[in-house]
Amino acid sequence: MTSSSIVEWAVIAGASGALGKNIVERMVIRGLGVIAVARTAEGLESLAAVHDAVHPCVADITSDESVALIRDALPGTCRAVINAAAAPLGGHIDDVSPDAVLAAVDVKINGTLRLIRAVESRLVEDSRVIVLGGNLAYDPIPEAVTAGVGNAALANLVRQLSRSLGTRKITSHVVAPGPVWTERLQVLVADTARARGVSEDDVIAEMRQRSPIGHLVTIDEVGWAVEMLLAPEARGLTGGTILMDSGQRSAIP
Repeated sequence: MTSSSIVEWAVIAGASGALGKNIVERMVIRGLGVIAVARTAEGLESLAAVHDAVHPCVADITSDESVALIRDALPGTCRAVINAAAAPLGGHIDDVSPDAVLAAVDVKINGTLRLIRAVESRLVEDSRVIVLGGNLAYDPIPEAVTAGVGNAALANLVRQLSRSLGTRKITSHVVAPGPVWTERLQVLVADTARARGVSEDDVIAEMRQRSPIGHLVTIDEVGWAVEMLLAPEARGLTGGTILMDSGQRSAIP
């Protein structure tokens, strides 16, 4: 597939991360071109080397400069704009810095707004705005305050976007997985084990026990949920949160 043959595009922030890579591959298989956005070229180059339909865009969505960079990189209609960038982990609620909390909000909330500013003139009827959140927004733990706070604000943002963009028949969605086994989760497990004075195996076992089926969500399952939202039938989910945490939830988003 060459750029000249691509009709519709997906813009994906956090494209070089574990979840982002899976989503990129799924969008390419669907026949979409991908503007793969990340803060550094590392990781983006390997994606572009494998997929001709992937165009790297080095941009930091916590900076206003990213708006023009992404806008200029997008050559056509935007079928989906996806924020898969992860909020930085900032420690325990007892000692987290206000700057760390603000950094998480900047990635999740302001980052999403910058992405939309960059592509809004290329969005069309049935385009999708999709953000990756997490179940820590609804069932928070003190060891992951930044992820919890950053993701909690997404539900409110997406409801507002669903009303403003909805007048153009553009829908907005949150996908909020439970723990997904990635390098990021390994860091969280280590921090939690250290804070509680237990082993990392104990923390992982506790995570599994929260699920009625003893299951941790996989990267592929998250990618499936994002891809599913591109179906026309997903219109009815606009403004909502898909909470895929293997039944762990104790609160209602």
